[in-house]
Amino acid sequence: MARSVGLVLLPRAIAALLLLAAPALACPGDCDGDGTVAIAELVRAVDLALDGGTLAACAAADGNGDDQLTVDELIDAVGAALDGCPPPLSCQGAAAPGTPPTTVLVTDALSLPVHIGAPPLDMHRVFIVEQSGRIRIVKDGALLATPFLAIEPRVSCCGERGLLSVAFHPDYASNGRFFVNYTNTAGNTVIARYQVGDDPDRADPDSEQILITIAQPFANHNGGQLAFGPDGYLYAGMGDGGLGGDPQDNAQDDASLLGKLLRFDVDVEPPPYYAVPPTNPRAGDGARLGLIWAKGLRNPWRFSFDRATGDLYIADVGQDRFEEIDVQPAASHGGENYGWDIFEGNACFEPAPFPTCPDQVPPDFTPPLLTYGRSTGCSITGGFVYRGCALPDLQGEYFFSDYCTAFLRTFRLVDGVVTDLRDRTAELAPHGDTGAIATVSSFGEDAQGELYIADLGGQVFKIAPAPVVR
Repeated sequence: MARSVGLVLLPRAIAALLLLAAPALACPGDCDGDGTVAIAELVRAVDLALDGGTLAACAAADGNGDDQLTVDELIDAVGAALDGCPPPLSCQGAAAPGTPPTTVLVTDALSLPVHIGAPPLDMHRVFIVEQSGRIRIVKDGALLATPFLAIEPRVSCCGERGLLSVAFHPDYASNGRFFVNYTNTAGNTVIARYQVGDDPDRADPDSEQILITIAQPFANHNGGQLAFGPDGYLYAGMGDGGLGGDPQDNAQDDASLLGKLLRFDVDVEPPPYYAVPPTNPRAGDGARLGLIWAKGLRNPWRFSFDRATGDLYIADVGQDRFEEIDVQPAASHGGENYGWDIFEGNACFEPAPFPTCPDQVPPDFTPPLLTYGRSTGCSITGGFVYRGCALPDLQGEYFFSDYCTAFLRTFRLVDGVVTDLRDRTAELAPHGDTGAIATVSSFGEDAQGELYIADLGGQVFKIAPAPVVR
């Protein structure tokens, strides 16, 4: 059933994750904060919804903080009463203030790792996507020998093709569903749903339900990222179709899904297993074009949502001059045009339909938050805003890298402005004989908000507190 953003409540698992940095977790409908939802609390929430009174009497029922109670929020409170509140997540073991970060090797036994993720509230496992068509599990620090999913015969690899990402449904703990983005043997993008099997460490490879197949005219710029937003919808990043310079002008073509950010409602049972969210800016344009959430992207290889604010960070790989990071505020209603291929970064690339190159990015385009040139790198790898527990000094810092030069940098976003830009390459360099971080293909985030770095050479590292020297 398709859901309106105005009525949808963050699933309980996502809501818990977004509040990781808070001293205590809010449970939907738990007015007195005792970790349970009683009948009297449900009655109180209903009274507030009907009478429109102040929500101070039961702030926990207002899941999205908009000072009004919706039907979905009441339903979620009932769910918490029946199923129990989410288990608390603590920040025990946090490093002392001033502790610098470093990296520790998680595993070096992978083949072409390109993405890292974890189901909500899964404290024991991290899932790593191998480009050839497998998803591996690191469980309690050990790489399992048997893949979680192996679909190599369906996947065209490698270069910029392959199995490129995985996204776990916000209610994965109850429905066992996850979604993948891969290039099929015809060279086209497939977004598909899978189901976990009887063994929680093994997916059912025969459970595939294809949501959409998108034709790719060339072998590069496939995009490939999938991620659930704080609104419960699935977002997919699509490159412009490839070659170079967007020769088909797909990114600005409103009749093409290429060069776009797409937004799906995936809580749908019958084929095509998705619906167009009614709040998409082009929801009335049909089952395919209605998916377009934003346009003007070249190759948004990696994007992520800040789990504390809901802001969306998009790292878009540049052409010949500039790499860029775009930020979409959580309050956005979609429809942004990030400029490619009229602009590359803030510079004019192909000015048509303008008769001459504008002196600055026009107001109907959204300029990048940050750019850098070819003296710094040639292929940006986007990361995450740190919201973990282990390194409290890093709270709110966005991590990013470059595939070509492997720098590791951070910045903070303050009132829409980049501040505190730092190069952390030296302090995050691995110690001992674990090898160097040379080709950063992706960052990853586990259920507790801790961050990981994937090196295409086969290694995954975790960002962790540096040892205390005594």
